Amino acid sequence: MLHTAARFEDKWHAWAGEKVRARGWKRTVIAYDSYGSETSVRVLARIVLTKTGQPAADTEASIRGFRSFGNVPLPGETAWVRIAGAEHMVTADRGGIVDAIIPGDFRPGKLDIQMWTEGSRVDTATVHIVGADQQFGIISDIDDTVMVTALPRPFLAAWHTFVLDEHARSPVAGMSVLYDRLVYMRPNSPIIYLSTGAWNTAPTLKRFLSRNLYPDGPLLLTDWGPTATRMFRSGQEHKRIQLERLAREFPQIKWLLIGDDGQHDEELYGEFVENHPDNVAAVAIRQLTVGEAVWAGGRSKKSGRGQGVPWVYANDGAGLASKLTERGIVSGF
Repeated sequence: MLHTAARFEDKWHAWAGEKVRARGWKRTVIAYDSYGSETSVRVLARIVLTKTGQPAADTEASIRGFRSFGNVPLPGETAWVRIAGAEHMVTADRGGIVDAIIPGDFRPGKLDIQMWTEGSRVDTATVHIVGADQQFGIISDIDDTVMVTALPRPFLAAWHTFVLDEHARSPVAGMSVLYDRLVYMRPNSPIIYLSTGAWNTAPTLKRFLSRNLYPDGPLLLTDWGPTATRMFRSGQEHKRIQLERLAREFPQIKWLLIGDDGQHDEELYGEFVENHPDNVAAVAIRQLTVGEAVWAGGRSKKSGRGQGVPWVYANDGAGLASKLTERGIVSGF
């Protein structure tokens, strides 16, 4: 039986859907970049009603955060995805999110896919196919790791998420250079951005990463709001589930886990190291400045879990690059 909040949310979406349909809003599929192996791909998308039917804003657009939350999801809606010339049908969950596995025979590298639903435009996304011989990858947090947000403070988080112009968001110094060098020194390494942010913000985050020269990689976000059993989703549980899933899907890969000391990254990464020591190359933690730590409500306290792999700490990308080089994780900096 659904949680009371979930039932209320479903009724709200149904009511809002009727209202905006009457105003001519259009069915829209927003396809997200994803990843896959040589035997399957993970398809990620969101099916919504939008005013214009346009899947995403222009890369150079200047957009206030609240506009990312103006669409109305279409729960249980069907969409089609074309992968390597073959078409498949996928279905959205109660939040309009598509998260499906499509089996097939795929070559390592980048693969373009197309998605659409009845009456919508076709949207495209890129799937990063990871080869069976790939042994190194990067998993990175976003908030306060690649982008300064001070997310744990509720009012400041709301300001950054709903009000602030996306061009005003600041990148963390040196992190894009670090990531670019990591990918350069280890070609074809997958990079996955794992965050507790909402899927609504995916286009905004993708534009931010692109403008600030971060390497391309899929985003693994979550759907804010109630679940079948809880008032709100757990961001920590979302990260934990995704980390475990990546360990199952790519058992041959050793991941470089990158996060910050302002939330729960140290605890979650330590737990992952403890459970999957053979799947971790190192853990890199960006230390918040004093001011950022104050806004973030303090620093996390490392639990002592996750011993047996290198842990490095620094205030910025240059510091982390130096320490990772000393540990032999990367070379050539």
